[in-house]
Amino acid sequence: MYYIKGIFNFISVIFSNLVFIISLYFLFLSLFGLFKKKSKGHKPPKTSFALIVAAHNEEKVIKGIIESFKRLDYPKELFDIFVIADNCSDRTAAIAREAGAKVYERFDETKKGKGYALEWMFDKIFKMKKQYDSVGVFDADNLVSKNFLLEINNKFIDGYKVVQGYLDSKNPNDTWITANYSISFWLSNRMFQLARSNVGLSSQLGGTGFCIKTDTLKELGWGATCLTEDLEFSCKLVLNGHKVGWAHEAVVYDEKPLTLAQSWSQRKRWMQGFADVSSRYFFKLVKKGITELNVVALDCALYSIQPILLILLGIALALNLYNQFMMVPNMVIGIISFLNSANANITIYGGLILLILQILYSPFILAIEKKMSFKIMLYFILNPIYSLTWVPISIQGIIAKNDKEWSHTEHTRNIDITELEKVN
Repeated sequence: MYYIKGIFNFISVIFSNLVFIISLYFLFLSLFGLFKKKSKGHKPPKTSFALIVAAHNEEKVIKGIIESFKRLDYPKELFDIFVIADNCSDRTAAIAREAGAKVYERFDETKKGKGYALEWMFDKIFKMKKQYDSVGVFDADNLVSKNFLLEINNKFIDGYKVVQGYLDSKNPNDTWITANYSISFWLSNRMFQLARSNVGLSSQLGGTGFCIKTDTLKELGWGATCLTEDLEFSCKLVLNGHKVGWAHEAVVYDEKPLTLAQSWSQRKRWMQGFADVSSRYFFKLVKKGITELNVVALDCALYSIQPILLILLGIALALNLYNQFMMVPNMVIGIISFLNSANANITIYGGLILLILQILYSPFILAIEKKMSFKIMLYFILNPIYSLTWVPISIQGIIAKNDKEWSHTEHTRNIDITELEKVN
């Protein structure tokens, strides 16, 4: 029994210290998101874009994104709109054509999902008579700010090969789920995406609202066909020496799920993808980071396992509790012994860091992002409940990481860009 307790104590020390150090790192990194560099204005438009929308049965929302593209403050001759009607059984293709997009219909019952659809479309773009400097990737439920391409063009001229735009929300006030979904994106935009950009790390692709230089895409190949193709391509970029640029003023409005059930299904798919990608890229990124003293690769490796950190925190706490109680017959004495132990202190400190980020720091970030309203503040009270749901969702995702079945989220919010922004 003594040896068993020693093993558990050793494991609990490792988990406790690991969670504490990583939590401290993310807290420190987020501080660099507190400041935002002043815009130097827009550089002359010179980049041409193939704007690609991947759509599966999106007849209710497809017109909205096409109309928002048509209102872009960018020379019309420098961009074209493409819609992939992927395995559609509704009027998505017809509506997109009527709205002015170039529509390509794809039917493939074996290679399902956005990643496969994009790879199929990229190949067609490469072979077109008209060539584009870059491709942009969007979801059918998106809307884009009129300055989107001007901001991306700035970043390309600065030397970036891949740029991610600011992921905002179309419907933050609909339900407590859409509010807390939106809050998580707003916080990530400022505390991690902008922060990484400010210190010279690579930002992360967010699944939509990003643009890639065509020559870079040809050089690396897409190949990102898992459930989280954005994370997979982010890791691939970093492994090949590229960094994702961040355009904080290039806004993409995304529709958030209305119910917990819809949210659970979507986030479970994300966690399946995270588990899959991290199992294939984490150690490669760590190796690159250590052998080349590459901080960008190490940061990307940590990001790839970020959803697992909450699980690790729970494991650390459970191991510490078991370690104290297994040799103590009296529960009261066991609790006192646990709270006095160094391992418990480390675990508690890690939890306190997360608590600070959650309750004290987050409202301040929302305020400087100008996203705080009375209704959002009320919904934020439920944010701890929303955050806790990530634990079982992450566990489910890890268990089902080899399940590649694509789960489609139905979009219904037919909102016009003029409802979100003042557009001339």
